[in-house]
Amino acid sequence: MQLARAGRSRPTGSALAAKVADLVALQGAGERIDLESLRSARTRALLAGPYRSPFRGRGIEFDEVRAYRPGDDARFIDWRVSARRGRVYTKLFHEDRERPVLILADAGPSMRFGTRGCFKSVAAVRAAATLSFAAHHASDRIGGIALSPAGREEHPARRRQRDLLRWLDALARASSAEGSGAEGLSAAVARMAKLAPSGSHAILISDFYGLDDAARLEIARLALHRQVTCVLVYDALEAEAPPPGRYRVSDGAQQVSALETGGRATRERWGQHFHARREALRALCVEQHIPLLPLRTDQSVVQAFAPTGRRARA
Repeated sequence: MQLARAGRSRPTGSALAAKVADLVALQGAGERIDLESLRSARTRALLAGPYRSPFRGRGIEFDEVRAYRPGDDARFIDWRVSARRGRVYTKLFHEDRERPVLILADAGPSMRFGTRGCFKSVAAVRAAATLSFAAHHASDRIGGIALSPAGREEHPARRRQRDLLRWLDALARASSAEGSGAEGLSAAVARMAKLAPSGSHAILISDFYGLDDAARLEIARLALHRQVTCVLVYDALEAEAPPPGRYRVSDGAQQVSALETGGRATRERWGQHFHARREALRALCVEQHIPLLPLRTDQSVVQAFAPTGRRARA
């Protein structure tokens, strides 16, 4: 659904549906995000890759080499590869017990709305792609669930680049898919619990319109043995009424000019539903020790999630 004032532009093109090329272009942005900053201090997951791990000795296996970066342990420099390639390379190791990253990207019917920047569904898949690149850059396995009106597409967590590209393709398809097979939030989170192994990092990206009692229960169950992060995607119009006036409303096929926002009572009631939904989600996250991050549709993921970026206030 779109809303625009006469004479003002509304989201078009890639703002309505993401393309694979657009998602691939977010690789640089993903490398600027530290996934560790998205996790609460109470970490239950088993660490792998560049993270500090409590495990030593057995279970540590060589994975690959990559170019040395400031902060890497000099003890793991691969001198043979460095001499052969004329550049310093370091060895990477992984543990049998590691922390995969599983992302639930909601591009369902309620996410097909936007008045600034892009649709919520596009913001969700862009966030999922950016965080996927952040996980891949940290040598984590990445996978998840792409939710759309056409149904659910699952991708087990894997580390190979070609699997990452398949996941990005699924995200792009979800943002443009049409149909009547949309799945509820509670069912999608329940599937996440089956897809995400114990100790993994599960990231839920949604507007959480489907946060009913069943969904709350499933999120609480998911958080029992996994590190969970919630990303609340919203449009600025949901949180605050637009300036007084008459607005065009469109569902993508038809347009009507029937929305008046000049009345004081209307403006006071405008954001009540959004604020109630936000507070219900926040209460759940506080209870379950889950980080909650807001993402506005006209805001970049780096701006919202990077430690040095300014975060939106939902």
